[in-house]
Amino acid sequence: MDTLSYKTVSANKATRTKEWVVVDADGQNLGRLASKVAYLLRGKHKPNFTPHVDCGDNVIVLNAIGVNLTGKKWDAKEYIRHTGYPGGQRSLTASELFNKNPERLVEKAIKGMLPKNKLGADLFRNLKVYAGSEHDHEAQKPKTINLNDIK
Repeated sequence: MDTLSYKTVSANKATRTKEWVVVDADGQNLGRLASKVAYLLRGKHKPNFTPHVDCGDNVIVLNAIGVNLTGKKWDAKEYIRHTGYPGGQRSLTASELFNKNPERLVEKAIKGMLPKNKLGADLFRNLKVYAGSEHDHEAQKPKTINLNDIK
């Protein structure tokens, strides 16, 4: 046989299937939660995964206020930014960032696990994080996923 008996199918905007998924972050460790949510956002759980296409799901993360950090990370982990001016380096510890905005702590962890390019920016727009258990996306009929079932 000199020809292939199969064709590699590549997803594109017309053939992708995007779903809405709800994830509960209450009692979850931050890093493990972030890696599994990034996996869902990227679409790696789908059989038609294509690396250069946004074929992942829209993910809603609830109860960001109940996320855990292990060890001394609440005080030792620092989030550093720069204002752009000389001597303008600013930093916040994880506990300070959490007290200021608990959603941002989860968003930063997930964003760090996405590709650092235009695709990563597009994937990050598919993420919605809420501190409580209420969200504004009931019209999309999201299905609830247990993160412990994802490998």
